[in-house]
Amino acid sequence: MDDLIDDEGEGPGGNAPEFTVSEISGAVKRTVEGAFSHVRVRGEVGRLSRPRSGHIYLDLKDERSVLASVVWKGVSARLTHQPEEGMEVIATGRLTTFPGQSKYQLVIDDIRPAGAGALMAMLEKRKKALAAEGLFDDARKQRLPFLPEVIGVVTSPSGAVIRDILHRLRDRFPRKVLIWPVAVQGERCAPEVARAIRGFNAMTPGGALPRPDLLIVARGGGSLEDLWGFNEEAVVRATAESAIPLISAVGHETDTTLIDYASDYRAPTPTGAAEKAVPVRMDLLNWLRQQEGILTRAMTGGLSARGQRVRDVGRALPRPDALLEPARQRLDLAALRLAPALKGRTQEARARLDRLAARLDPALERAVASKRLELGRAAGRLSPARLEALVREGRRALARWQMNPQRLSARTSQMEERLSAARHRFGQVAEASVLRRRERLDGLERLRVTLGYTQTLARGYAVIRSGEAVLTERAQAESHAALEIEFADGRLGVTPTGATPKPAAKAAAKKPAKKPPEGGQGSLF
Repeated sequence: MDDLIDDEGEGPGGNAPEFTVSEISGAVKRTVEGAFSHVRVRGEVGRLSRPRSGHIYLDLKDERSVLASVVWKGVSARLTHQPEEGMEVIATGRLTTFPGQSKYQLVIDDIRPAGAGALMAMLEKRKKALAAEGLFDDARKQRLPFLPEVIGVVTSPSGAVIRDILHRLRDRFPRKVLIWPVAVQGERCAPEVARAIRGFNAMTPGGALPRPDLLIVARGGGSLEDLWGFNEEAVVRATAESAIPLISAVGHETDTTLIDYASDYRAPTPTGAAEKAVPVRMDLLNWLRQQEGILTRAMTGGLSARGQRVRDVGRALPRPDALLEPARQRLDLAALRLAPALKGRTQEARARLDRLAARLDPALERAVASKRLELGRAAGRLSPARLEALVREGRRALARWQMNPQRLSARTSQMEERLSAARHRFGQVAEASVLRRRERLDGLERLRVTLGYTQTLARGYAVIRSGEAVLTERAQAESHAALEIEFADGRLGVTPTGATPKPAAKAAAKKPAKKPPEGGQGSLF
């Protein structure tokens, strides 16, 4: 600036040149940018804002001064560590001025935490914030499946980690493995790991590419900076939101990242994650054999004990034959009594039927004749000719009445209607009565024929007589010298063999039989 400002030109009337504000601002800008084109500044992040444009505006400060700084949108997307308020960082960039406000600022090209202590402090702060949201609660953690069908692995496809996992799975229990390749270090690590976890969860169960039953996020050991991608908030939130159980296997046993707190299970190494994912197949087979032996012994012992109990109970029970012998004996006795009882009952019923038939025949004939006579008299009283005679007699009586011709005509018409209706009703009643009595007589006739002994004779039976007496026992027949057998078509006289007639029988035989009344059947008794 010495060539632009001359002390001798000051004062009224001096020859000092005049500059515009823009010229002075441009000269200052060129001077500052030329002197501080590449600087590294250590300080604490103060005021920080992220407008919608995507740029980051922040202040770097120490005990005495504040340096305004800006991170343009393109650089912000490539940063490994995003700045946070209160973080001590080392910013690399260039100084420039902002003529619009007469300010100077640092345009940051890269920003990193100032040492491991700063990273740990930032990690602890982020851990507390995420834990306050409940992302690390044990209630959110899911149980791992005992034997998953498909296992999804999020790791680098070219490292030794995936080979160790596949080798351990093959030795223990081979399963189908889906690999989602990601960067496990650097600025692309966090977004790719988060995208892989969400991508596995978005797969359709039972689709062409099956959805995994278990996820493993794995990486080998490294420094805090190398593992920083697994401490990013995007990875932690994707892990907590995963509906698929997830095992984190990042680093060695002493390495701890925030994904370990959000995962459902933390494995000390990638090999340990594979061992936790599946059981040992041979151990399962041995366990199944042991259970099979225990089950077989239990079933054999149980069946043996129950068989012995059944045999003990069976010895206390009586023999089946002993239980059936009384019932068989009662059945035999009942069978012996059944045949004579049936035969005697049949003979008794047959004799009673014959006696009833003999008594009913004359009575039925007399009843039928009486009913026919009554029916004839009723039919004579209710015949149409009788009704016509009554009508003619009434008309003649009406003619003799001394009445008004109009009134007589109306009265005559009324009487004719009544007589016609009465004649019609009488005719219906007479026909119904005749039909009803005829059906009753037919029924009585059928009953008489059915109960009469002549029908029994037509079926092959016969009546043994001695004179007019009916014999029903063998001893009665032996006491007569001559018998008469009545069949369906007539009677036949016979002499019994070995008969020993009683003296009184001869006198009884000489008596002439009573002649039955004409027009009917004689008495059987």
